[in-house]
Amino acid sequence: MRFAYYERLSRAQKEIYRKSDGIEALGLPRGLALADTLRGIEQALRADDRASVQRECTALIGALTAGYRVPAVAIRVLARRPADGSGELHGLYEPSENRSPARITVWMRTAQRAQVVAPRTFLRTLIHELCHHLDYELFSLEESFHTEGFYKRESSLVNALLAQRQAGDVEPPAP
Repeated sequence: MRFAYYERLSRAQKEIYRKSDGIEALGLPRGLALADTLRGIEQALRADDRASVQRECTALIGALTAGYRVPAVAIRVLARRPADGSGELHGLYEPSENRSPARITVWMRTAQRAQVVAPRTFLRTLIHELCHHLDYELFSLEESFHTEGFYKRESSLVNALLAQRQAGDVEPPAP
């Protein structure tokens, strides 16, 4: 299924779109144990501690970019989402065009009520922005489109992280 904006793309953009759409899964790099970092993000969100959220997100994304062997990306966690008449901005990926490194910005509170975002929603936004980075750096796409494949990659990575987080909560059986 192609999204409606596909028809407005140039021929070259349509080729990039189709390539992106064909990449449907993104597993965790081998050897990463991220349950503690995921737990750290959750705890920092619940404590409404922006600096700790940023530190834990930097650790998570740093481990993932190293595991995928792509350039690092700077992480910025800000307090309250910006909003205008069209809605709230949840996250933002800025490629490294005029800066090094590229940058991901996420917000930890909603715009309207200034409530701290639920940990799973926050993680999904963070990984969504990482997927834009991976489109450029891992898959060598010239643009990063929101395709069905993009959303499948995002979901597969979030699900792998949540599974690792859940498995990290299981206590080993008693001897």
